[in-house]
Amino acid sequence: MMSKKSFVAVLMALALPLLCYFLLTFFSAKAVVLPKRYFYDTVVTRNDYGKEVQDTIWHQVRNFTLTNQLDKQVSLNDLKGKIIVADFFFTSCPNICPTLTRNMKRLQDAFNKTDTVVRFLSFSVDPKRDSAERLKKYSDKYGINPDTWWLLTGSREEIYDIAKKEFKANVADTNIDTNFIHTEYFFMLDKDRVVRGWYNGLDSLHLNKLANDIVLLMLEKEKKKKR
Repeated sequence: MMSKKSFVAVLMALALPLLCYFLLTFFSAKAVVLPKRYFYDTVVTRNDYGKEVQDTIWHQVRNFTLTNQLDKQVSLNDLKGKIIVADFFFTSCPNICPTLTRNMKRLQDAFNKTDTVVRFLSFSVDPKRDSAERLKKYSDKYGINPDTWWLLTGSREEIYDIAKKEFKANVADTNIDTNFIHTEYFFMLDKDRVVRGWYNGLDSLHLNKLANDIVLLMLEKEKKKKR
């Protein structure tokens, strides 16, 4: 559990993102180092002469359709143009998951005035037991806003494919058991679904960086709009 000092530090860090955003916008982003991209995919294309050539593109998380805590079918395509923060949890987790959920709730609250930009996803890694009804009870317990934060369930095969092949959870956290994805990391996607970072959701310094990086991606989006 976080100490009182760390808890206060998290609150202070999460209370300032909007102020940081406006300050960064005002002073220009030319000197700002944006969160880097991490993974790429190899693709095969044909050149002007019809010859196959290999190229690389930044890895984009594919679309998926799962069920949220309101028992509604939702897809990643529903969140086009959004910055996404995601984690992998299960409702019966007795140790790290409650703390991760509380910390993500603080992020949700911190960005509630920019809720058209930032979305949160929590994938259940125990979907057999985590029905939509069970997710709803968990959601209500922690005061989660389903408009901006989906708790997701579906087939185990699909969720684990998303965790390992799309978010690269087992690359970010080499200590996890790939047969049961239980990680303390939060993952951030930009509006193009590219992984731009992962952060220890139990660490106040990582949470501070995550909040700041969300602001930077908001700024990146704003810059592109002005072009």
